[in-house]
Amino acid sequence: MMRWLNSPASETQITHARRLWLYALSIVIMLLLVAPTLIVIPMSFSDSQYLEFPPETWSLRWYRHYFGSPEWMAATATSLKAAFLTMLVATPVGVLAAYGLHTSSIRYGRLVLALLITPMMVPLILVAVGAFYVYVKLKIQYTLLGLVMAHALLALPLVILVVGSALKSFDLNQELAARSLGAPRWKAFVTVTLPQIRFAVTTSALLAFLTSFDEVVVAMFVSGGDNATLTRNMFNALRDQIDPTIASISTIMILVTTLLMVLALTFGKAKDAG
Repeated sequence: MMRWLNSPASETQITHARRLWLYALSIVIMLLLVAPTLIVIPMSFSDSQYLEFPPETWSLRWYRHYFGSPEWMAATATSLKAAFLTMLVATPVGVLAAYGLHTSSIRYGRLVLALLITPMMVPLILVAVGAFYVYVKLKIQYTLLGLVMAHALLALPLVILVVGSALKSFDLNQELAARSLGAPRWKAFVTVTLPQIRFAVTTSALLAFLTSFDEVVVAMFVSGGDNATLTRNMFNALRDQIDPTIASISTIMILVTTLLMVLALTFGKAKDAG
């Protein structure tokens, strides 16, 4: 232990002992951020009619209620379909946009990039209100198409930033060599560039999926009826009554999100090892 404390923590030769305060502060911050989320997990196994921590009686009552409720199941199916379609839309569009911005020499490239990532810089409520107004005019309010379009708009900046960062570390001369040998540009991109940035593309696809699956503000405005999302119904359940089913749904969402991120990290380590 003492040997570890006296060993360098970085290239600046600062020891771990001198960084103990930073480690302690990081642990406290992590506990403050994670603890409220983890509390939901034991609450989901309570048999009480109300949210209760710690549970007096352990039960799977609210999981059975969730899986046995047609309304919750329909909302879950809508969220999964919207997230999957959002991923299919935002990922290729974002990859092409990032590739175009990286390889082009247009004068106002930075301005175009700023416009493309605007949805992540403005308050979500403004995006929601704007989408609601446009959708009413187009008569696509409360449709799956409208929901996917809105969520793709939110996911697109993440895809562009992740893939754009990967392209900066990619040697474009490899693609140019393939094109000089007669390969069309699209084929050179698919066979040379895309395999080199596949981890970034996969990560951005997962982020697009999670962006749609977890989003609630825009969904409150553009989803509803037969196309109400899971997060929208959860918000309404909290507003109208304290339904413990929300704790079980939140636990499942935490597990799904964690699993997807672990898969992304595993894929990245496999790529680095290869």
